[in-house]
Amino acid sequence: MPLVDTNWLEKNLKNVKIIDCSWHMPQTKRNGFEEYQKQHIENTIFFDLDKNSKTDTDLPHMLTDIKSWEEIVSNMGIKNEDQIVIYDNSDVISSCRCWYNFIYFGHNPNLIHILDGGLKKWNNEKKPTTINLTKIKISNYLAAEKKELVKNKKEINENISINKFKVIDARSRERFDGKVTEPRKGLRSGSIKNSFCLPFSELINEDRTFINKNTILKKFRLTKCELDKNIVFTCGSGVTASVLALAYSLIDTKYMPTVYDGSWSEYGKN
Repeated sequence: MPLVDTNWLEKNLKNVKIIDCSWHMPQTKRNGFEEYQKQHIENTIFFDLDKNSKTDTDLPHMLTDIKSWEEIVSNMGIKNEDQIVIYDNSDVISSCRCWYNFIYFGHNPNLIHILDGGLKKWNNEKKPTTINLTKIKISNYLAAEKKELVKNKKEINENISINKFKVIDARSRERFDGKVTEPRKGLRSGSIKNSFCLPFSELINEDRTFINKNTILKKFRLTKCELDKNIVFTCGSGVTASVLALAYSLIDTKYMPTVYDGSWSEYGKN
């Protein structure tokens, strides 16, 4: 069950490790960590998506190396056997990227969950929050990369002719069709040849919960993408691609999230 609801989490606050992975698009002028310091769910640890990604690159949110990941998670006090609930207070449902990272580095997918609706729904239901920082006991986390769950630019280009997998883009249709300027400087407009478009926002309700499974399936079918093929997700920087990956895992329980890590930040460079 990739998704858990607010009532389930409220009953299990002391039985799970909770992560706030709020990340915001730069133009929003919002800071996830500053917001976490002002309000978060009890026992929550903050996960900084920018700092916990690969640092020696100009591409945002790229997967870090395995040793760095082990250090990051150990410093969060998380153990290999821990059940984890990840939430955010972001318009782009950034918690899904943290979910993908944990699965890529070998955490049991059955032990990693997203809080459906995130902090917005939690607050709307007037459930308790705190400003107290969580005490952390450093662990000794061991990772195991699942390298088949990530694609690079070379593989994306080769696939255009061999058609080994299908690519679905989570960006808006205007960005996918090249009708608007990309929000990041230095990127051309457009999309990967032969890819399909399903804006992640079409799968999210106003209260930031996911739409129901039947409607998710209909949305994927409307893309005209062959869903019996291997599916790879892309977006602007690998964040909302993970939202589509989680949504797809709701309708195909055997699916393991696979992302083009560089996404349009790499592919769309001038």
